[in-house]
This record gives sequence, structure tokens and C-alpha cells, in this order.
Amino acid sequence: MADAKVIPFDDDRSRVRRRPARADGEAAAVRALPGPQEPELPAARAAVEEPAAPVAPEPPAAGGDWERRLAGGLAFLRRRITGEYEVDEFGYDEELTDQVLMSLLRPLYEKYFRVEVKGVENIPDKGGALIVANHSGTLPLDGLMMQVAVHDRHPAGRHLRLLAADLVFVLPVVNELARKAGHTLACAEDAERLLRSGEIVGVMPEGFKGIGKPFGERYKLQRFGRGGFVSTALRAGVPIVPCSIVGAEEIYPMVGNARTLARILGLPYFPLTPTFPWLGPLGALPLPTKWTIQFGEPIQTDSYALEAAEDPMLMFNLTDQVREQIQHTLYKLLVQRRSVFF
Repeated sequence: MADAKVIPFDDDRSRVRRRPARADGEAAAVRALPGPQEPELPAARAAVEEPAAPVAPEPPAAGGDWERRLAGGLAFLRRRITGEYEVDEFGYDEELTDQVLMSLLRPLYEKYFRVEVKGVENIPDKGGALIVANHSGTLPLDGLMMQVAVHDRHPAGRHLRLLAADLVFVLPVVNELARKAGHTLACAEDAERLLRSGEIVGVMPEGFKGIGKPFGERYKLQRFGRGGFVSTALRAGVPIVPCSIVGAEEIYPMVGNARTLARILGLPYFPLTPTFPWLGPLGALPLPTKWTIQFGEPIQTDSYALEAAEDPMLMFNLTDQVREQIQHTLYKLLVQRRSVFF
């Protein structure tokens, strides 16, 4: 179906400008009658030759914006049905992410968690960068909120490509949505390819140890692994941007873990919170906490030689530096926070 050409309602190209009609007795150029004629007065000649007043344009028709939105939505549906859209080699669908997925996450970001973003200018306007953040909240909503923050608050409107665990890509529906949103498997090869192509990549090195830790250990960073993310950033020559997220720890206060049930279901943990599973589906609603996401000063890696990525001592030092910077910022944000919910 071809796109229709919309003609504005205020288009006046079909109107013909006409000279105003003359009243009876007004001076005009007519055929001379027999007999003496009085000379034509200058004022009368000026009245005849005066150009017509310009026609004032009509105000734009009400509902024009609504019609443009409808036309854009229909065009979007046509492209989805006919397959006239593009995805990259990882399955990332930028159009679907911008127009649908981000629109679904934005109310949660703006109205429910009321996320405040700081230091977004530390993310480069172009080129690759690796964002390293703490992980918490029982469910990985912190990664999604960080994705919205980068897209909506960065001056260049950059897209964050998150590295996710294997479990994400074996769950039905979740697998497809994660690929469409730009997420990919947390492996060094995929991360390096994305970084070398100039993408912003996000990683949460705590993994399930961070997201599934008990409420009593909130905001205490778990081990960051063996520093694989540092090695990837060094090989790609991109900066590492530490990120601290406050507010996610309290959305599902995990007071217990049903380990037997978790093993049966093949999950890393089965959370028990004050509301779940006791209240059923209602208990699965996250608490409306107030969030703060702060991006710290980037740690540059382009000055290191290529063989530096194989130096275990350098890996340890840089990993510890990133971890300490995130932990210090978390403590600072917690001191500044007035309330969990406000």
C-alpha cells in the first residue's frame, strides 16, 4: 500500500484573487459616451488601481497532529507486516525499540520510579564505551531503566546494548524481546565486536550474585569476577564508565530464598519477599521507590598497549578501581537520599 499524500486543510492554492466589486457611482474605466466628459480625478484613478488586500491565511486545522500520528502509526504497521525494516547481526531492531519498547518502559521510568540521572555527559557522544554498573533488585529492571536513561537523557540520544546472562535467552518471549531491544549474550567476543563498531555496551559484573542477594546485604557490591570486562575494554580501546544505581535494591526486598524450588524450576534463586508469593500476582508488583542513576568519570584505556589485556595484575587493579568507584558513589548517594520513596 503506497503512502497517501495528505493535503493540508488550509491549502489556498485553488482560491482565485478577485478585485473587490465596485459600488454604484464609483469611478471606473468605461466606454466614452457622446458629448463632453469631465476629466477623471486622480483620486478616482488611485482607487481603481489599488491592489487587492492580501487574503489572511486560515488557521491550521484542528487535529492535524493527531492525523500525522495516525499516518505514522499506520506506516509503522505496514513496515512490520511487509518486513520492510532492518535488524543488525545481533537481532537488534532500532525502530521497534525506539517506537514501542521505549514507550512502554518510559512511564515506569518517569512516573513510577521517577529516575534522576546524573553525570550522563561522561558517556561519549560518539564511539564505543563500556558502562559498568551495580546489579540489584531481584528482577533486572535496573538494566532496563539504565537503558532508558542513556537513550532519553544523553544529548546524542545514544542506545545502550546490554550484555545479558544465558537465562535471558532461553526464556520464551523474553528471548525475542531482549534481542529486539539490543541485548546480547554476555561473552567477550560479542562485547568486543559491539565496542569496536562504536556502540555503548552495558555490563553488570555482579551477575546473579548481585541481583539475588538478600536485603540485608543491599548496596554491598559482590565480587566482579575475574575482570573479563576490563580485558574487553582494553582490547577495544574504549573508556570504562562506572555507573551507580540507587533505588533498585528496595523494589523487591528479598528476605528469603526457596532454594529447593529454585532448583526444580532451574532458576538461580526463588525470591521470598514481604509480598511475594503471599499476595499472589499482586505481590509481584515492584515497590515505587525513588531511583538515582549516576555515571562516573570515565577510565581511559586507549593509552595501554595491546598486550596489556593479558596482564593479570593490570586486570585486577583496573577491576578493583572500577568497583571501588561504584561502591564509593553508592555510599555517597545513600547519604544524600532523603527517603526510599521520595
